[in-house]
Amino acid sequence: MADTTIKVDPAVRDRLMELARERGMTMRDLVAQLAGATPTKEEQRRRYEETKAYVEEHFLGGPYTEEDEKAGEQLWADLEAGRIGEVQ
Repeated sequence: MADTTIKVDPAVRDRLMELARERGMTMRDLVAQLAGATPTKEEQRRRYEETKAYVEEHFLGGPYTEEDEKAGEQLWADLEAGRIGEVQ
């Protein structure tokens, strides 16, 4: 495999080196891991469509609507605010 040089600011290089050291790996392996773990926009779109289809089939029994999306957002907001599971 041929190597390629990536030019970054010294602060970025130092940060990558520190992160790699903490994980017990080379900077080369760290950059490869980061690139492999970061989805492209197309991969995110595909993952969204697959998740939506799964939810529609297994939980909703029909199309995922704007109302479903709003209800989900409200549920997350309530969870983050600690409003779910409170004793009234």
